[in-house]
Amino acid sequence: MEDEIMTSAEAFEASALPRRHEVHSDPDAPAAKVDTSVPASVTATPVQKKSPAQWAYERLVLYIQNFEQTLDQDHEVAMGFAGSSAGAMRIEGLGYFDPDLITYYGSDETGARTQLVQHVSQLNVMLRALPKQPEAPEAKRIGFRLAADLETAEGETSA
Repeated sequence: MEDEIMTSAEAFEASALPRRHEVHSDPDAPAAKVDTSVPASVTATPVQKKSPAQWAYERLVLYIQNFEQTLDQDHEVAMGFAGSSAGAMRIEGLGYFDPDLITYYGSDETGARTQLVQHVSQLNVMLRALPKQPEAPEAKRIGFRLAADLETAEGETSA
């Protein structure tokens, strides 16, 4: 039990802050060791002031980055399509269009360019590990670039 005393304004603010919590069956599994903190760039703007698309985008970025931290140097992050025979898409870009669309850019297993546009109410992403491209000297890490963009994009908007 915490004995911290808060004003009603502090309690209201704390209740609106984003939190992450995960539990895994194997405490030594790579997925159990990912960072579940929420960066200041994500908590700087109150959730109530974010569009559903921005809020979904920011959380997807964190999941992708953490998933990549569990991969070895021979694998890259991709997404699978639940309930579909579309296969998997190597994630090479991620974006959102306010107020409610998320878009994924990448390539499929044959190397064909792909883009998925998804309404936030239909958000259902399965992250997968695919072997890196044979000709690539090292696996690409989109999660690092996405997280860096969260840090620099705070307060910026694109037309």
